[in-house]
Parts: sequence; C-alpha cells; structure tokens
Amino acid sequence: METITAAVMLLFIMDPLGNLPIFSSVLRHVAPSRRRFILIRELLIALLIMLVFLYAGEAFLNFLNLSSQAVSISGAIILFIIGLRMIFPDKGSVTGLDAGEEPLIVPLAVPLLAGPSVLATLILLAHQDPNRMVDWTLATVGAWAITAATLMLSGVFLRVLGERGLKAIERLMGMILLMLSVQMFLDGIAGLIGN
Repeated sequence: METITAAVMLLFIMDPLGNLPIFSSVLRHVAPSRRRFILIRELLIALLIMLVFLYAGEAFLNFLNLSSQAVSISGAIILFIIGLRMIFPDKGSVTGLDAGEEPLIVPLAVPLLAGPSVLATLILLAHQDPNRMVDWTLATVGAWAITAATLMLSGVFLRVLGERGLKAIERLMGMILLMLSVQMFLDGIAGLIGN
C-alpha cells in the first residue's frame, strides 16, 4: 500500500467533516476562550495515541491479552451511546459532561479521532509491512493534519450552517454514528467468530 493511499484511508476513517457537529456539540457549553485550547490539546493527544499504536499497538494488545476485536467492540459501544445522545439529547451534552465541564481524552481524542478503526488500521499497517514505518508515520501525520485543519476551521462551517442547521446535522450524524457503531460491533463479533 502506498503512503498516500494509507493517508487517504486514515483520513476517511477519521471523518473530520462528520466529526464537526460532534465536536461542536461537546464544546458548546465550554467557554469560547477555552475551546481552541481544548481542541488543540485533544488533537495532540489523539496524534500521540495514534503514533503509540502504530509503533507499539500490537505489543500492547498482546501484553494485555486483548484482541483487536475487543478494542473494536468496546469502541462501538461508546460510539453507540454517544450516537443515541446526539439523536435524543437531554439537558446535558452528548457525552454526559456537565455544562461547562471540559472533556479530556474521551470522547474527542478517543474514540472520535483515534478510534478503534483507526487504531486497528495502524496496527494492521505496521504488522503487514514493518519495514515502512516512516511511510506509515507520514501517512498518519498527514491524515491527522488535514483532520486538525478541518476541525480548527469549524467556526466557518458553523457560521454557514447556523444553529438549526447544526442541530439537524448533529441528529443526522448521530444516526450515522449509530450505524457505524453497529457495523464496528458486527465486525468485532465476526472477527471473534472467525478466530
């Protein structure tokens, strides 16, 4: 697999445009002056986690005796709950955080950016061709940079969409997130059955 192909695949899995409404919803109750800081922090945490999984993911899962299917299934359950809260919002946010409470690692860095699918893909790339780790690192950083730029420009997208448009997209993305989580769950189960 070529470096550019790997970067494009990782970018599609990260889905920055699809994550815009989720990020906006999670950060909606945070003070505007803190949003950019939180976004940068979560982006950097996600990049660090992706690079750790690229270089040490297989060893880490083996050490804990965890299968990639377990990572996929647990991530699917988290995404399913977030998707339900997006479709049927309550007075809090989609993450269950209190208004104004800052998210840390979950759910922005993990599983929205560095989700089970991205982490499993990175482990697979490293496993299939360990001699091309520089290429896989470039692909990972490239996909992350495009995702980061998209999320940093979220204000532009939100001004164009407006509050009602954002709510409509949030519910639509919640439905898509539910479908993705069910597919991730089924893939994890299929992987367990296949072993």
